[in-house]
Amino acid sequence: MTPSELMWRVTRDVCVVGAPLALAAAWLAGAAGAVGAAGGIVLALGNFRWLVGRVRTQADAPGAARALWSVTAGLRLAALGGLCAALLASGWAHPVALVAGLTALPCALVGHGLRAARQEP
Repeated sequence: MTPSELMWRVTRDVCVVGAPLALAAAWLAGAAGAVGAAGGIVLALGNFRWLVGRVRTQADAPGAARALWSVTAGLRLAALGGLCAALLASGWAHPVALVAGLTALPCALVGHGLRAARQEP
C-alpha cells in the first residue's frame, strides 16, 4: 500500500467513524459536544494529511531540506495545539468530545496496521 492509498483509506475510515461520534457527542453534550468531536476529527485529519505530505516531500529532498524536518514538525504541532486551545478557550467545544474526536485517527491507523500485519505472509 502506498502512502497515498493509506492516507485516503484512513481519511475515509475516520470520516465514517466520525459522523456517528459527532452525533453521539451532540446527543450527550449538545452543540458543544458536536463541535468538539467534529473539531477533533478535522484537526486530527489535517495534522495527519500534513504529516503525510511532509513525508512524501522529504523522501526526495536533498540534505539541506531534510534539516528543516524538525522545524516543520514543531510548526505542525504548534498549529495543532493552538487550534485545540482556541476551540477550548472559546467555549465552543466540549473538552471530552474534542479528545474523543482526536482519538478517532489513531484508532483507524492501528486498525489498518493490524489488517496489514495479518495479510503479510
